Amino acid sequence: MDSTLAESEASAIMLSKVMLGVILSLLILLTVGGNVLVCLAVCASRRLRCLTNCFIVSLAVTDLLLGLLVLPFSALLQLNDEWPLGPVFCNFYISMDVMLCTASILTLLAISVDRYLAVTMPLRHAALVLPWRVAVAMASVWTVSVAVSFLPIHMGWNTANGTVQNQGPWAPERKCRFELNRPYVVTDSLLTFFLPLVAMCWTYLRILRIARAQAKRIISARPTCITHYDCRNNPSTSTTVVSSVTAVALREHKATVTLAAVIGAFVVCWLPYFILFTVLGLKEHPDPSTVPAYSIVLWLGYANSALNPILYGALNRDFR
Repeated sequence: MDSTLAESEASAIMLSKVMLGVILSLLILLTVGGNVLVCLAVCASRRLRCLTNCFIVSLAVTDLLLGLLVLPFSALLQLNDEWPLGPVFCNFYISMDVMLCTASILTLLAISVDRYLAVTMPLRHAALVLPWRVAVAMASVWTVSVAVSFLPIHMGWNTANGTVQNQGPWAPERKCRFELNRPYVVTDSLLTFFLPLVAMCWTYLRILRIARAQAKRIISARPTCITHYDCRNNPSTSTTVVSSVTAVALREHKATVTLAAVIGAFVVCWLPYFILFTVLGLKEHPDPSTVPAYSIVLWLGYANSALNPILYGALNRDFR
């Protein structure tokens, strides 16, 4: 009886791991495939090779590297109780994870700033967004990303006792832990999420406000059938006016939906992770991966890299 129960439990555990492996594999394939398509679209279309799309290509390359170099090992760690690849590669993997996720988030911020300038200063946008400034922005993104990943993790600045994680006689064998302390968590969460989130929300709300104001000006500049007697006598004019007003309203609605999708996906994917990350860091938790909710919110954050090609590629008319 006991052996039968044990076998059924083992079968259930195996089935759940297989299902989880399938789900994680699909997410990895979606991340890699979607971002490859964005890169191929830019290579294939001369119209897409503009300075503004450098940010979108950079985002796609960052998310592609995450899908190729990080997510397979995250899945391996998720599906196995032990880490078989040693402490040195473990710290390298965690550093790559933090660096690429940070670069992805900060590139989203760069895209929001670029679109803000394009909407608020359309005539000066080309003069402001110059190649060297785009290069400086991208270099800043990667400098910050390295500064919060490889440097502190390999110097032991992220641990409670100041030693390099996963190394030394006190480190548990065949484990891959991302240790946290208060200074590291506060610095990392502010620089790589909460401040970019505030900036992104502010820029997109400003874009939305300006788009609505422009739509209202267009509508108010159009003649209406109430104020113009000619509309009653000229049905074709009336139809044209209504069509124009409808087109403006549809464009405004589409812009609202797109902006809501961008902000919503970013918040839904990353906010739960950084809330838990901050709470565990303030408690200086020795191994966040042992917290059941940690894996869920971490993979939810990874999912943002699969959604980015849809939000910044499929919703872009030129990419379609």
